[in-house]
Amino acid sequence: MTNHLINENSPYLLQHASNPVDWYPWSEEALHKAQDEDKPIFLSIGYAACHWCHVMAHESFENSATASLMNEFFVNIKVDREERPDLDNIYMQAVVALTGQGGWPMSVFLTPDGHPFYGGTYYPPEPRYNMPSFQDLLNTIASLWSQDRAKLLANADALTDLLQQTLQDQPTGAVVNSELLSDAVTVLAESYQWKTGGWGHAPKFPHPMALEFTLRQAARGNDTAQKMALHSLRTMARGGMYDVLGGGFARYSVNANWQIPHFEKMLYDNALLARAYLHAYLLSEDLFLREVCENTLDFVLREMTHPEGGFFSSLDADSEGIEGKYYTWTKAELRNAIPDPADQELLFTAFGITDEGDLDGRNCLQQSQTIEQLADTFHTTSETVAGRLSQLRPDLFSIRSERTRPVTDDKVLVSWNALMITSFAEAGRYLQRPDYVEAARKNAGFLLKEMYLEGRLLRSWREEKAQHNAYLEDYASLILGLLALYQTTPDPHWYQAALDLAEDMLTHFSDPDGGFFDTRADHGFLLLRPKDTQDNATPSGSSLAATALLHLAAYQGNRNWHQIAEQMISTMVPEIKRYPSAFGQWLCAADFYIGPVDEVAIIGQSDHPQFEELIGILWKIFRPRMIAAFSTSFPPPTDAPALLQNRSMLEGKLTAYVCRKFVCKQPVTGAAALEALLDQA
Repeated sequence: MTNHLINENSPYLLQHASNPVDWYPWSEEALHKAQDEDKPIFLSIGYAACHWCHVMAHESFENSATASLMNEFFVNIKVDREERPDLDNIYMQAVVALTGQGGWPMSVFLTPDGHPFYGGTYYPPEPRYNMPSFQDLLNTIASLWSQDRAKLLANADALTDLLQQTLQDQPTGAVVNSELLSDAVTVLAESYQWKTGGWGHAPKFPHPMALEFTLRQAARGNDTAQKMALHSLRTMARGGMYDVLGGGFARYSVNANWQIPHFEKMLYDNALLARAYLHAYLLSEDLFLREVCENTLDFVLREMTHPEGGFFSSLDADSEGIEGKYYTWTKAELRNAIPDPADQELLFTAFGITDEGDLDGRNCLQQSQTIEQLADTFHTTSETVAGRLSQLRPDLFSIRSERTRPVTDDKVLVSWNALMITSFAEAGRYLQRPDYVEAARKNAGFLLKEMYLEGRLLRSWREEKAQHNAYLEDYASLILGLLALYQTTPDPHWYQAALDLAEDMLTHFSDPDGGFFDTRADHGFLLLRPKDTQDNATPSGSSLAATALLHLAAYQGNRNWHQIAEQMISTMVPEIKRYPSAFGQWLCAADFYIGPVDEVAIIGQSDHPQFEELIGILWKIFRPRMIAAFSTSFPPPTDAPALLQNRSMLEGKLTAYVCRKFVCKQPVTGAAALEALLDQA
């Protein structure tokens, strides 16, 4: 027997298609059924890599007695939060308002017309953790709906009013200046954990956008910002959250010292962190940071890439029903894998291996000592230690690869893929990795071909099918990804696609009162039209949109787009000041807005012998406040950025123009002269 999820495309929904629960996807059919039968809705929201979603599914949704209660008294709707971030956002706000916290699986009870009146997250099959059993909760809600519905409806009205008020509460604007940036660094430094690295306590998240902001301030010469960023990135990479054998990062650490990860691997984490490690390497020239960046991107190419170029969403935390089994080792397993006693001793010391292990007798491999420390311990050279470990890692990786792999959520999401386009495009140009450039190019082509259909961007793709309206974050992140790719491979096709998407974004998402909504104007039924501005695990659509408009304004000289972005950032200043770690992408946007921004135009032909030399100057160091445009022919094509138009070559030579705040300096023709211009304060 299957339920109504059997025809869905999401791996998460398909995981529940054989439940005895009569699940529906979010649809007019399900909403009409609730209204026609006068039943409340039970809405369950989760995602494929969510460990506790699997637990609740096994304990409750696969239980025939529980399913019978659900089917008798409720219309049951299952949502993949990664496909429908709008629903997730709206009903997560309701759960947080009700309980003070949120998470997944999200469990919400709604009126037939979609108004929430009760909710929480995980509910156990028996009363524990100071929570009722899920069956008891179902019976209580069903009884109240039958006998005291007025109370539930009053809750729904009050909660809906609160959500509407939250949407209408717009902070007042403030001046955006360099003091905002320096104050944010100060606040971040006050809460920084110098002993363990990063911000916050267990469970501990990586905060890649805050790290990106501190790296940008490091590029301005802020020593405190640089120390925080480099310390955090190094401590994370030496902890268990980083996969020392296969590359890539897990979602978060369950303890404060990065030792034990929650083992799911998300595409967005790895996109954002790879970029942060790249920028940290460029600032510090620390080869360890470059290695982490490349290993992370190589992991994505190897394990999370569709043959046609799309990037998969996630790898599950569990394998064989046990969280982390694929990644962890007993000491005996390592002895069997590496028979040489000297190699065993090095391995155990390098990766912190003990008989007791970190997790139920198993060890999570992590670089507990630096290469230099290991060299001192074993009275040898760093080169010798690094060489021995580089020989041992592939052997262990090969053995691990024979285990049962975690399940892959193989759907392709535009915004997460676009974040990865940016990372691959930047790493390709800075590290001179043509394979990374090709990955970015292939992915961008895939998204535009398969998911931008008839002038409308769609959110999700799997097994040759694209579906669901795209959101603001999809449009804005793809604009930025295409601009990053354009700067790496100066094909005006990528730039023109970014312009087209920007016009769509402005037409269909703009809020007349300022900024943007998260959904298109013609999106379909929602309790309210969300406008989430906080940067969470991924950048908010609004902060990405402000960033995208600033970049495009610099390319096109469009003051209107610049003013829209300025107003958006100004509105967010009070929130940024109060809680900078929750507005990391906004801070990056403010950093670009404050500038100065170098607008570089290189005029000539791409086959000119000096072309690569001039381009190399641009990517010689980390320049976070620079946009560049290149002509591949002269005169530039009409679909090239306005920054390139109406400029001439000096004496027939390849010519570089550097402009700041819509004012251009004298053009130059040599690499040394270009570098001098860029280095001027």
